[in-house]
Amino acid sequence: MVNIGVSKKLYPFEGTYLPLVHKAKMHYLDEGTGPTLLALHGNPTWSFYYRNLVGSMRNQYRVVVPDHIGCGLSDKPKDKAYSYRLEQRVEDVEELVKHLGLKDITLVLHDWGGMIGLSFACRNPELVKRIILMNTAGFALPDTKEFPIALTLSRTPLLGDILIRGFNAFALSASWIGTKYKRMNPTLRRAYRAPYANWTQRRAVHRFVQDIPLGPKDPSWAMVHYTDTHLDILKDKPMQIIWGEKDFIFDRNFLNEWRRRMPNAEIHSYPDAGHYILEDLGDEAIDLMKDFLQRHPLETKVAH
Repeated sequence: MVNIGVSKKLYPFEGTYLPLVHKAKMHYLDEGTGPTLLALHGNPTWSFYYRNLVGSMRNQYRVVVPDHIGCGLSDKPKDKAYSYRLEQRVEDVEELVKHLGLKDITLVLHDWGGMIGLSFACRNPELVKRIILMNTAGFALPDTKEFPIALTLSRTPLLGDILIRGFNAFALSASWIGTKYKRMNPTLRRAYRAPYANWTQRRAVHRFVQDIPLGPKDPSWAMVHYTDTHLDILKDKPMQIIWGEKDFIFDRNFLNEWRRRMPNAEIHSYPDAGHYILEDLGDEAIDLMKDFLQRHPLETKVAH
């Protein structure tokens, strides 16, 4: 495994690599046995975000956590070799799931991992049994939400390159403002930024921001629209939402949209928590997940 300077104490896992159809290798964790939890991270994080979840859940569950291509310990190909678009990322997850033979999946989704995972779920509803969401979306920007100026600047040609790939501003600022209850210490902040040490390694961070579709002319709009209009097929699946309301992007406007779309979802909302809810809440969030999973066990087929 590539050494990016994160200590074994913080990230005590030996991951595996899967060469995908487009040749880039996806790094993923596959820990424990039992019902499958497939946890998808967002931007600008990596599988490190789920380190405590893996450590806590692997005694009861099989926990699979990939690094999206361009992120974490996965390959970071050039644009000619990889599209860095939402649909490709969904296809990457589908390929990983098929390779590992995963079924009866519980999705654990955060940030961009939500759109990727929910697109996967809408395309493969028979594989998904339960869903846990944290500060994410499965639909376009709500009408009540203004697109943040920081993201607008980050998408501006040349300026965005300088900010995100030159100064690492997106990952740097996220490591500072992503939590509200508990400020991350310098070691944790460095660990989150470790895979994105230079211009080349920050390509995916920038591409994720550029790929946010705001209208029909944007390349990933079709996939977001598909997921947006197919979310109803997930309504009957047990769903838990754990939310930090002081997220500068995924704020109450997104949470209210989830309340409207998924009236049966179990919601735990924290007015003073931030975007990195697993850092802000720590064991409390994981305990909520454990309780949810125990109260919504997978159906077992009785042999006749």
